[in-house]
Amino acid sequence: MIVASIPSPAESVWHIGPFPLRAYALCIIAGVVAAIWVGDRRFQARGGKPGAVADIAIWAIPFGLVGARLYHVLTSPELYFADGRDPIRALYIWEGGLGIWGAISLGALGAYIGARRHGVRFLPLADALAPGILLGQAIGRWGNWFNQELYGGPTDRPWGLEIDPAHRPAEYIDQATFHPTFLYESIWSLVGFFVLIWADRRWRLGGGRVAALYVAVYTLGRFFVEGVRIDTAHEFLGLRLNQWTSLVLFALAIGYFVWRTRTGTGEREKVVQVTEGWPPQGEGPAGGAGDAAGGAAGGDAADTPDGDGDAVDGVADPDDASRGDAATDDVESGESGTGESGTGESGTESAVAPSDRDRRDDA
Repeated sequence: MIVASIPSPAESVWHIGPFPLRAYALCIIAGVVAAIWVGDRRFQARGGKPGAVADIAIWAIPFGLVGARLYHVLTSPELYFADGRDPIRALYIWEGGLGIWGAISLGALGAYIGARRHGVRFLPLADALAPGILLGQAIGRWGNWFNQELYGGPTDRPWGLEIDPAHRPAEYIDQATFHPTFLYESIWSLVGFFVLIWADRRWRLGGGRVAALYVAVYTLGRFFVEGVRIDTAHEFLGLRLNQWTSLVLFALAIGYFVWRTRTGTGEREKVVQVTEGWPPQGEGPAGGAGDAAGGAAGGDAADTPDGDGDAVDGVADPDDASRGDAATDDVESGESGTGESGTGESGTESAVAPSDRDRRDDA
């Protein structure tokens, strides 16, 4: 039987007594959990401590949420500050309106603060987290399906999405099925997740290159998906605001990736989680990661070669302890079971962030 169209859910909110349970929120939560789970396993494979990613997420998630809301309000001020509007509703985050770019920027800042407080070097952390963030976005996008929002133009394709009349723009009130842009972006993000895992395994990326590849992959797909959407958005020279943002971030990510590769500073590093507290030792002008780890251990930890010949700065190499877990590490961090290099990290830092909520110029 050929599917003629994709139906929209009959309900997006359920009530448990007086408390509303929103499908969109559940999708976002599921995406965050998936991102943390994948990121934590990859983080541990790089020498990090179990549970550190969840601790850092405590900083990243609220920062990202605030950033996402700020982006929405700043790019759609007429919704809250025009004549007859109620400015206080800008605080009503439960009514919808979050933007991915705000989530990325402030979410990355929160992750950076959390990393510093837990003695974690940021670029190896960002590289560990990046694939899981794409997976989380792939899951979170299904919230738009429940809300019947942010879809594309009318289509009679078999995968056209049914939209109830109450959720259609006035100019499309007679149309029944539309491009399911949530599905396009979800599939693209899922494919990107596997691409990042494969690339990390194939080339042992480091120095923020996995994070840069995440930005490049996501913005490339987002540019085209954004062009299909028909929701109201600010436009400049025929392109929507988010398309321009995607172009700029794509160029910056590719430039960073190429620069790191050509300068030979993009090899995979150990996380080197040296100590608790601000700032982590070893990131000062004269501090090496080995010195930091040695200081954290009271001077007892010296740089010694691990089982595969790599000098690891006072941090046990998980590869030495788990040679039989190569297949698992392949999925978790793109490793083939061989040892990792102990190359250092430059002062340049990258940015990654959790998932999003969208309305107008959002997500």
